[in-house]
Amino acid sequence: MSTTDLSINGSWSIPQGELFERFSRSSGPGGQGVNTTDSRVELSFDLAEAESVPEALRRRALERLQHRLVDGVITISASEFRSQLANRQAARERLAEVLSKAVAPAPPKRRPTKPTKGSQRRRLAGKKRRSEIKKNRRRGDPGDA
Repeated sequence: MSTTDLSINGSWSIPQGELFERFSRSSGPGGQGVNTTDSRVELSFDLAEAESVPEALRRRALERLQHRLVDGVITISASEFRSQLANRQAARERLAEVLSKAVAPAPPKRRPTKPTKGSQRRRLAGKKRRSEIKKNRRRGDPGDA
């Protein structure tokens, strides 16, 4: 693995050749430099066609990221920094984070449990107390007085 590969959660990495970067002028901070430097970065990765992604992880990622993909390609934009280098690093980090979350295994299913007898009794006793408090606030029938 070379230093330009993008490591995804330690289990696999994306070679630099499978990443596509586009640069454009950024809005935001930078003063006059904004008008002359292409500091905004769009980092694209073709998830559907990438050879570096194991098949099981690819299926899981395609399913979970389907709302973010355009023809199987995920694109991350970064323009929060004034320098192109910082934006490139930010885009790479965000792509790694999105992909690692997308390929993470599903959490274990919750095992349903029943409330204990004591907790049920306490809950019902609390409801009864509250009911009595509210009942005592009510006015009596006008014919009672």
